[in-house]
Amino acid sequence: MQLLAVNLITYTILKVKRAAMAPPSGDSNVVVSSKKLERLLSMKGGKDEASYANNSQAQAKHARSMLHLLKETLDGVELNMPETPFVVADLGCSSGNNTIFIVNVIIEHITKRYDTSGYADVPEFSAFFADLPSNDFNTLFQLLPPLAHDGLGSMEECLASTGHRSFFAAGVPGSFYRRLFPARSVDVFYSAFSLHWLSQVPDMVLDKSSMAYNKGKIFIHGANKITANAYKKQFQTDLAGFLKMRSKEMKKGGSMFIALLGRTSEDPTDQGGAGLLFGTHFQDAWDDLVQEGLITSEKRDDFNIPVYAPSLQDFKEMVEANGSFSIKKLEVFRGGSPLVVNRPDDATEVGRALANSCRSVSGVLVDAHIGDKLGNELFLRVANRATYKAEEMLEKLQFFHIVASLSLK
Repeated sequence: MQLLAVNLITYTILKVKRAAMAPPSGDSNVVVSSKKLERLLSMKGGKDEASYANNSQAQAKHARSMLHLLKETLDGVELNMPETPFVVADLGCSSGNNTIFIVNVIIEHITKRYDTSGYADVPEFSAFFADLPSNDFNTLFQLLPPLAHDGLGSMEECLASTGHRSFFAAGVPGSFYRRLFPARSVDVFYSAFSLHWLSQVPDMVLDKSSMAYNKGKIFIHGANKITANAYKKQFQTDLAGFLKMRSKEMKKGGSMFIALLGRTSEDPTDQGGAGLLFGTHFQDAWDDLVQEGLITSEKRDDFNIPVYAPSLQDFKEMVEANGSFSIKKLEVFRGGSPLVVNRPDDATEVGRALANSCRSVSGVLVDAHIGDKLGNELFLRVANRATYKAEEMLEKLQFFHIVASLSLK
């Protein structure tokens, strides 16, 4: 998956429970830990059933459906002299094959542009895979094929080889709400399914004395308007920081392609597909743990998903306020369901798919908050609830994305 304020503010991920699953009794089997979200948040690593690598088929499908828009963005990039390396950066790369596929698409398209523009040579390519330090870069790098330069001569031979990559690769750990690259060093920025992740849960949302306190809920969907406004302000602050940093790092003539969860409603408490993913059965599963005495209501209320799906107007206003970028394309794109199931008539598979999808993107935060064992119980309840509503989930769980093509003014 591709995760991911101008400065990340300390986000208390809240009293990590290491004890075995037991009803809360006020004893001391709780380890309190204060962490920055930057050091904790990641898509679920590894290659097991609930890993992001094995639950990002929908993201792959959505990314492929947007390739024509990506290529339009690439057509607007100014070509450097071939002696200068061409630099691509994926912001929020996560740990699966999707990011490698996209980088290959970008490089192949730019290579064709060099060929048709009459250049005798094409440049060497560098690809930077950027995500938070907690990202599973090991799994990502294990998926990278060997560099085609080994034993080969020209770049043309490199690009023609199969089973190899035609770019130099490097990982860049850090928040994309801060500087990641030297000034004027990147030709193409790509960021998909990441910018809806906030740098933090707004402080007032977790403050019991605040009117924005999100009591009884773990997400903005269906919250009160004061809570929703706190989330919106956090998104605005974060996006402003993101754009400011990219405006420093992008080469003149460079371009940026962005896709993130969006909504069609003007009401920020209606988060659309994101609301159905992180609300409904996920919310109900947290309530189950409270009702069963496995966690307290306060423990539930201390957990909130740091996600905000903006409207088209939300996004446009911040780009225009930044003033560094020209908007070449900005639209709401229907991505479809985040669930990919082999047997849609099998309700159990649909329920398991929803639980795995939800766990692949939020499981790290859940486990940090209530521990692995209670995390297992939570997602088991998500799966069971979704199983009973499988037909409804397949019909209603649809994602919309804000898709933007930006170039430096």
